[in-house]
Amino acid sequence: MNRRMSDSSIDRYRRHRYVYPLGLLGLFILFWLALAIKPWFRHDWLLENIAVFVLLPLFAATAHKLRFSNLAYTLLFIFLCAHEIGAHYTYSLVPYDAAYRMLTGRSLDALLGFQRNQYDRLVHFLFGLLLLPLAVELFEAKAPPRGVWFFLMPVFFIESLSAIYELVEWLAAIVFGGELGQAYLGTQGDAWDAQSDMTLALLGAVIAQIVLVFVRRRRAHAG
Repeated sequence: MNRRMSDSSIDRYRRHRYVYPLGLLGLFILFWLALAIKPWFRHDWLLENIAVFVLLPLFAATAHKLRFSNLAYTLLFIFLCAHEIGAHYTYSLVPYDAAYRMLTGRSLDALLGFQRNQYDRLVHFLFGLLLLPLAVELFEAKAPPRGVWFFLMPVFFIESLSAIYELVEWLAAIVFGGELGQAYLGTQGDAWDAQSDMTLALLGAVIAQIVLVFVRRRRAHAG
């Protein structure tokens, strides 16, 4: 009897621990569907969503082997929502300045001295900032680094993904060419666009790692 109750409790715990990530997945699917309706540039939207089509099934299929923390799933959800906004409008055309102007009557770009659409820069920064905790948990589960490598390896991992993404963008621009290639590449005439994007991803990852290390040390001292 006790064994049956224990097994039942374990089953309920296992089911409960997936409620939160499944809820986020459901919310993201609804958000994705809303933004999948009449994107500004359908072919660019499809290219931008290739990573989503691959990663979401991968996360779902491996969740029973590696269940990330609620924090990591939440930050991933926020990042993917930001990415979908960029995919819907095309990154270089996201009308954040028009939205700010409608709310305040002023131009955010003029206020901050921006000469280009900065939404892609923001998302690259968020890539490092929001996905770093996921990288930390991945390393802790599969290949725990020690000493200074605990700080460096997740940062290096995020930066390597950022570099790979820039290479994919470059290859896509060559393969597709024309308006589609330029829309996906989104340099907006900046010859150093890729380097700037990777630098922002690195900055976001370093900031997130510093915060995580500080929080963990505070908890360790408190405990």
